[in-house]
Amino acid sequence: MKRLSAGSIGIEQGSRVLFSDYADGGVMWTGQGDRESRHVISFKEHFSAPPSVMVSISMWDTDHAHNARADLTAEKITAKGFHLVFRTWSDTRVARIRADWMAIGGVRGEDDWDVA
Repeated sequence: MKRLSAGSIGIEQGSRVLFSDYADGGVMWTGQGDRESRHVISFKEHFSAPPSVMVSISMWDTDHAHNARADLTAEKITAKGFHLVFRTWSDTRVARIRADWMAIGGVRGEDDWDVA
């Protein structure tokens, strides 16, 4: 469990279209086997420590003739940002996908001082 002290808590959220491979014959639509789409997300303001990040699929368009296989995750989370990663495998064909994310964590408050 991540405990946040009685300071300031920041919440940032966003949405990102990860790819639209149907339009241009990209690998998520035409490929086979393990495939990955990775995007670097930078926070508008830095957190004081790596926040908790939740990701979800908010739109996806898949080929109905194949099994829909998806893995969406946040990796390499830091106070400055994270990697938003979508993976699929086997014969799954994904035309496009949009992912939403939310980061919650501590931020510097007005009363926080750097004492060196």
